[in-house]
Amino acid sequence: MRKMESETPKPSTLLNVGPCPTNPPKLVGPLLVGFQTLTLDQVKEHASPALQMGGRYKPQECISPQKVAIIIPFRNRHEHLKHWLFYLHPILQRQQVDYGVYVINQHGEGVFNRAKLMNVGYVEALKEYDYDCFVFSDVDLVPMDDRNLYRCFDTPRHLAVAVDKFNFHLPYETIFGGVISLSKEQFLRINGFSNTYWGWGGEDDDIYKRITFRGMHISRPDLITGKYKMIKHHRDLHNERNPKNPNKLHHTKRTMDKDGINSLKYTVKDVVKDKMYTFITVDIYAPAS
Repeated sequence: MRKMESETPKPSTLLNVGPCPTNPPKLVGPLLVGFQTLTLDQVKEHASPALQMGGRYKPQECISPQKVAIIIPFRNRHEHLKHWLFYLHPILQRQQVDYGVYVINQHGEGVFNRAKLMNVGYVEALKEYDYDCFVFSDVDLVPMDDRNLYRCFDTPRHLAVAVDKFNFHLPYETIFGGVISLSKEQFLRINGFSNTYWGWGGEDDDIYKRITFRGMHISRPDLITGKYKMIKHHRDLHNERNPKNPNKLHHTKRTMDKDGINSLKYTVKDVVKDKMYTFITVDIYAPAS
């Protein structure tokens, strides 16, 4: 992949184009999702010619009411990413979303920090386009129904509510992870994610607490529309369960105003534009273990 300058979708050439409908007309509902072996070239061949460099798309037949950045925290998951790209680009296009896909790759072999990478994705995406909605998605989760809209709502939205790993049920009422969406205003209101959750566990519960402490509630699709298939995998090296993380949840209310977007520090190592995504490698100053 070669580096390219940032590109944004071309403006519609159609005259008198109106807003996109609330219910996109080309949705098909339940989807058959399987994870056959794919090459990136095969994924690209499957992609719409309307997809532009950097994983950017803008519907030409109508004006999307939101500009959506899809943020994927990432490290060493290239096989999963191919499946995500294969399914999600067509879904997002049927949903008539004005969107860009940003894969935020953690540099080095230090301890993984999913939440901090998502903060980075928020900041980096806004450098390219005036996004007003942010969908944060794990790379191993693929929706099984395209009526589950990747957009923002009046309240923070939990999209991945019925994952096959959990027998298509909600594991617990306060879960807010896997795939979520927040508007720019909602995200700033909670100061983004915490930057301190190194290793596995805790960051999803922390952001749920941030939302409730700011007087907001979360919304969800129903358990049919919100079905997801998870790509089976072993937990990554340097992303082991961190026994220190759960205790941090007792301090969220006290620390959230100073731990988040306003305290984020990182260095961009590389930015690569591909037809399917913008791949940003960042050093987030991870501890070795």
